[in-house]
Amino acid sequence: MDMIHLKAPGQWMNDPNGFIYYKGEYHLFYQYFPYEPRWGTMHWGHAISTDLVHWEHKGIALFPSKYDDRNGCFSGSAIEHEGRMYLYYTGVRYLEENPEDIHLCQCERFISAQMMITSDDGIHFDNIHDKKTIISPVDNPMTGCKTHMRDPKVWKGKDGWYMIIGTRTTEDKGKLLFYKSLDLDQWDFVNDVSKEENFGWMWECPDYFETDGQQVLVFSPMGILKDGKKIEDHAICTIVDFEEESCSMNIPDEYQYFDYGLDLYAAQSTTDEQGRRVIVAWARMPEVTKENWIGMFCAPRLVEVKDGHIYFRVHPNIKEAFSREINSPKEAGEGGYRLTLELLEGEELNIGGYRISRKDGRIHTDRRQVFGHHEDYRMEFETPEVKEGYELDIYVDPNLIEVYVNNGEYVITNTVYDLGDRIETTDQKEVRLFAVEKI
Repeated sequence: MDMIHLKAPGQWMNDPNGFIYYKGEYHLFYQYFPYEPRWGTMHWGHAISTDLVHWEHKGIALFPSKYDDRNGCFSGSAIEHEGRMYLYYTGVRYLEENPEDIHLCQCERFISAQMMITSDDGIHFDNIHDKKTIISPVDNPMTGCKTHMRDPKVWKGKDGWYMIIGTRTTEDKGKLLFYKSLDLDQWDFVNDVSKEENFGWMWECPDYFETDGQQVLVFSPMGILKDGKKIEDHAICTIVDFEEESCSMNIPDEYQYFDYGLDLYAAQSTTDEQGRRVIVAWARMPEVTKENWIGMFCAPRLVEVKDGHIYFRVHPNIKEAFSREINSPKEAGEGGYRLTLELLEGEELNIGGYRISRKDGRIHTDRRQVFGHHEDYRMEFETPEVKEGYELDIYVDPNLIEVYVNNGEYVITNTVYDLGDRIETTDQKEVRLFAVEKI
């Protein structure tokens, strides 16, 4: 069982999929390669939780079984209708596979279709007998790219069901496609949306939702940050103007990063037990852990909008789980530990080699001492100028640190390795530590 951060149960894990509160439990699926700790032919792994804190892995839910998904069941979403769970995802078929490794495609020669599978209980899925395909590979390049068209997110609108899919234009710019259905099976194309400005060459994992009376788009443009460092693809979010009937969407030029640690990607949201918007994302890792797994998710976060700014606040269930006050990280258990403090201008906090400081009104992090020999990755990070105060709420896992600034005004999340046990602060500033109650 995983606690706080859902981790790969061995081998490889990436994007969160099919996040849903269904029949009294949270279901969280994920991209999964079950054979080695590296990217390959995708399956959907499956985990469930009653509280978003404790996660139990349930094995493989989806696996390649049809012509259109023979080389992978890629990212998608979940909805409930009349008691049944519907999973929507992208199936991939290679036109040219690597003869020395059939789990890899050569020269990006593959095509994508949109698939569906249903379940009566959210646990058992018939990969063999369900027909799966609902949107065949597109044949009109002006609509979408038959190769790069993926990650369907489905939601219920006022007069039907809607689907948003990421793709690219013929000019190599990211684009969104909108479809509508009355029965969840037959889907009709309605509209596409892109931007003239360069927001990356492909838009992955789009997620549209409403919260606090605002319309929010979270998506992951590929190639959006070109600073010479490894990985140019990053998750961003922005408040949009969406008109449902025509599926027209105005995307502004201004945006926030989903997380200013720039390690999180492919965020996906749902509503929790109380109807609040909650979101998770994949934390990218450059190397396999000592336990032979790679890939994990950040803690679930509430999404709220205030004064035009999008906040990502740690879910109350997570914060409440850390109720046992401790004196040292050595006293923490499986769930890691939480620490809180006020960090004033010029002060610094050192968590086992991971440094957090406040300079010029911004929160900075530096992971050079706890990230191995990965100089081609980014090592230092910063938020925009902080407006609301000095409070930090930090969640520390052996491989992930989440720094919540002023209850989610900004968040910096970084993957790390080989953290030490010592915590040091400027002028021995007071820090409070908490761990999860032992089960």
